[in-house]
Amino acid sequence: MKELPIDAFAQFDKKWALVCAGTMERHNAMTISWGGLGTLWSRPVATVYVKPVRYTYQFLEENEYFTVSFYPESCRKALAVMGSVSGRDCDKDAAAGLTPIPAGQSTTYAQAEVTLLCKKIYRQDLDLEQIPADAAKTYYQTEAPHRMYIGEVIDVILPEQ
Repeated sequence: MKELPIDAFAQFDKKWALVCAGTMERHNAMTISWGGLGTLWSRPVATVYVKPVRYTYQFLEENEYFTVSFYPESCRKALAVMGSVSGRDCDKDAAAGLTPIPAGQSTTYAQAEVTLLCKKIYRQDLDLEQIPADAAKTYYQTEAPHRMYIGEVIDVILPEQ
């Protein structure tokens, strides 16, 4: 497997990422700033968190594979669009100016600097009783907690040089 040429902490928290699930014909992506990379069960994994109210949630539920992709700073406005409008209401890809491309059994975008192709190996809803009170008050007063998805990273996709 290729080496991962990014700082995972900065990527999620500061630069953001996209999680995408579905086929080229039917997919949806959303901006994420919560996520992680690591090892579980001796496998390289990516972990993402998605609330049930998000349109992307149904795509993650329906598909065995998903992608997590990282972008250059020049795509910041596109990532803002991908995180603020719903694919239920419009063609988010077109609105953001991103070009979907196939990535193994899923979809990513041509503008990505790095894409992780992930196979779902675990999912679970966050338990509100286990969440720190200040976080629960900030993030879950009106919506159900996130669902955590852990995907085994089966490929690291870099742009064609």
